Amino acid sequence: MKEKEKEKTREIMDEARLAGLIDQGTELKGELKFKGSFRIEGYFQGKIFSESLLIVGEKGQVEADVSVGQLIINGEIRGNLQAKERIEVHNKGRVYGTLITPRLVVEEGAYLEATCQTTEVTASIFPTESEKKLQIS
Repeated sequence: MKEKEKEKTREIMDEARLAGLIDQGTELKGELKFKGSFRIEGYFQGKIFSESLLIVGEKGQVEADVSVGQLIINGEIRGNLQAKERIEVHNKGRVYGTLITPRLVVEEGAYLEATCQTTEVTASIFPTESEKKLQIS
């Protein structure tokens, strides 16, 4: 019984720590999947998937379809954005695209050019591998 409790505590601690960083001057294109929080201060283009927290820093630029647990935006982001818990756009944040989340927080001074839908997220806007196979068949 104690092993299960230790394992659960370890999982919670792992989710809270910073799992990765794309720093200033770094450019990446592709698909990003992570556990724990992730911060982008550089440039990323592609798709991002996680149940955890994604932070777009003040210098960060993202062009992506995003499906995460929580999203905090201090930089610029373009694309279809989905968060199961909440999206926060801080005063230096700039958002272009579509937002789907149950809770949306937009600070004074933030720039928002987007379609917003504040509903419970029941399924990802991105098809899973099995759904892709069904579409092909």
